[in-house]
Amino acid sequence: MKIKSQEDFWAGVMFVCFGVLAIVVARDYPMGSALRMGPGYFPTYLGAIMIVIGAIMTGRAYRVEGENIGRVGWRPLLWLSVAFAAFGLLIDEAGFVLALLALIVASSLAGRDTRPIELIFLIVGLIAGSVALFVYGLELPYQLFPWR
Repeated sequence: MKIKSQEDFWAGVMFVCFGVLAIVVARDYPMGSALRMGPGYFPTYLGAIMIVIGAIMTGRAYRVEGENIGRVGWRPLLWLSVAFAAFGLLIDEAGFVLALLALIVASSLAGRDTRPIELIFLIVGLIAGSVALFVYGLELPYQLFPWR
């Protein structure tokens, strides 16, 4: 059998792997029942659904013509990893606003066509919206700045 769509094949394999991982991680949690769900109920069934979707996608890769896998985008992979790590490391020490600033700026470096004026509007809008939603709306106990 010949794989006609590499994208579908590898996406299906990824879904199956994440589904199996979810089930393996959730196996130590109590399951419960449909009426009284335990902490293992949702990840187990979500993992099973992901495995089914992955199997369908992988099977579809043998029947439907599709695209081949292109080059790996190393730049986005690197900068998005740096952005997430920076946010995680800075949120406790530098505060929510500065961690968000680092996240947004590092994420913008993943693309090639970000304009400075767009980035400024994006920074202001995302930080204002995030502070309004998470700090004031949901009342999460985030420290806004290192001095506050």
